[in-house]
Amino acid sequence: MNRIGLTVAGLLILLMLASSTLFIVDQRQLAVVYALGEIKEVITEPGLKYKLPPPFQNVVFLDKRIQTLDSPETRPIFTAEKKSLVIDWLVKWRIAEARQFIRNNGSDIRNLESRLSPVIQAAFNEEITKRTVRGVLSAERDKVMQDVRNRLADESKAFGIEIVDVRIKRVDFVADITDAVYRRMQSERQQVANELRSQGSAEGEKIKADADKQRQVIVAEAYRDAQKVKGEGDAKASMLYADAFGRDPQFAQFYRSLDAYRASFRSRNDVMVVDPSSEFFKAMRSGGPGAGAAPAAPAPRR
Repeated sequence: MNRIGLTVAGLLILLMLASSTLFIVDQRQLAVVYALGEIKEVITEPGLKYKLPPPFQNVVFLDKRIQTLDSPETRPIFTAEKKSLVIDWLVKWRIAEARQFIRNNGSDIRNLESRLSPVIQAAFNEEITKRTVRGVLSAERDKVMQDVRNRLADESKAFGIEIVDVRIKRVDFVADITDAVYRRMQSERQQVANELRSQGSAEGEKIKADADKQRQVIVAEAYRDAQKVKGEGDAKASMLYADAFGRDPQFAQFYRSLDAYRASFRSRNDVMVVDPSSEFFKAMRSGGPGAGAAPAAPAPRR
């Protein structure tokens, strides 16, 4: 039993020793081997590696992929024409010299970013102050990014990194100027809208006046044509009446008597006091067209 116990203990010691001496380097990482606090080796190839157990040697891993650094804050930059601009940028970088990177920044990437951001901002300041707003916004935008990258190429060597790319994400005026520009744009658009409304109202009044004029012309022409047709109809009716009355004078006299009765008894409220034997009721007494001349209608008495 003692031999078995010693064997198991030996195996455990061997496993612990192996776990402290063997390590795996991922393809996305760099392995920095320290020997008593000094950098002994930088391993860039992935795989299973060997080192001495602590405290003789230990390992620190660094990410060797491309990293992105965004502008931490937006500070105004003056152009060549003394206009304030706010530049948002990003920089792509990766570790080029692990020893130099650790000496200057340690193993924490955040230490590098806090030191590198002011350097990038200063490079942008130097390039923006040489150019106008129009150049930064359009014509020389690519040139600004390229010049900043060239400036950082030499300075980044001190940090042990390589600058892969530099990009401008946004260029804008400071808040006060932006608000003033927006207000001016709003005022200009409002002025254009008012002019269009005024032109539309004037055009609407013109169309309305023309429509009224056409309506009056059409109504006048229609009234003229109606009066013409009415006159022609009255003339034809008169001719027909004259022809009919000429053929039978007694019927004509009887018809005029009926017209006189119709005119006299037009309203139910009219009251007349007339002698029944008068000439006015002659047509009613005779009972036929030959009753004699049509009497004159007496004036109604109310």
